[in-house]
Amino acid sequence: MLSTALIVFREVLEIAMILGIVLSATRGLSGRAWWVGGGLLAGLAGSGLVAVFANRISQAANGMGQELFNAGILFTAALLIGWTVVWMQGHARQMSAQLKKVGQDVVSGALPHYSLSIIVGLAMLRECSEIVLFIYGMAVSGEPAANIASGTAGGLVMGALTGVLLYYGMLKIPARHALKITSWILMLLVAGLAAQGANFLSAAGYFSSFRETMWDSSWLLSEKGIMGRILHTLVGYSAHPTAIQLIFYTGTFALLAALVHHAKQHTVQGYSASVPK
Repeated sequence: MLSTALIVFREVLEIAMILGIVLSATRGLSGRAWWVGGGLLAGLAGSGLVAVFANRISQAANGMGQELFNAGILFTAALLIGWTVVWMQGHARQMSAQLKKVGQDVVSGALPHYSLSIIVGLAMLRECSEIVLFIYGMAVSGEPAANIASGTAGGLVMGALTGVLLYYGMLKIPARHALKITSWILMLLVAGLAAQGANFLSAAGYFSSFRETMWDSSWLLSEKGIMGRILHTLVGYSAHPTAIQLIFYTGTFALLAALVHHAKQHTVQGYSASVPK
């Protein structure tokens, strides 16, 4: 439940930030609510198609490599979420500046009004598709439907509320701090998704030389307990991980950490170069 709430909260907060920037830059523009609303609906419709096709592919895969399909869903969710974490580290400032410029261009008449729908629609499609794939990945990995539903609802409410408070200036904590904290947690979550995907590949007959159990920590923290279940869904904890799960987990986290560090360094260097001396 916590992992689902975290993902939904993060994605909804990013959508709220984009909406906040666009709405702030287009204050006074006649009909902006219709264009922005149209973009929101188009993005939701697109993510709905992603959900429909994922379900149909899953049904077609029954008896024909279901483990491979499940692994593919988990790896796809891990890839998209990981890419978002890295991209936000290096391009958050540029994205904010570009969104403001587009909004100002629409107000001045340099760009047509439907540009707002395109920007908002693409943002909704990207973020909501990540939510859909992650939820589907949680479902195929055995997460109870009740936990997924409650986590989705909780993350949606928290993300929307935080976005509204930020837009009206009622929340003094900068959004970048919330994104920074959730980025590190999401890196662990992505590593856990990769490890679960590797487990499905192992069940399908791959990595036969790496199936041995590395340790058994159930005596210390069992996955059947409350804390064990929380850590399992949030950061991919396993009381008895196999070698291939450990390889995928540590490798994914190390790669993400390196990419995030590189994105930060690139951003700092680019900002320093743009400051007049």
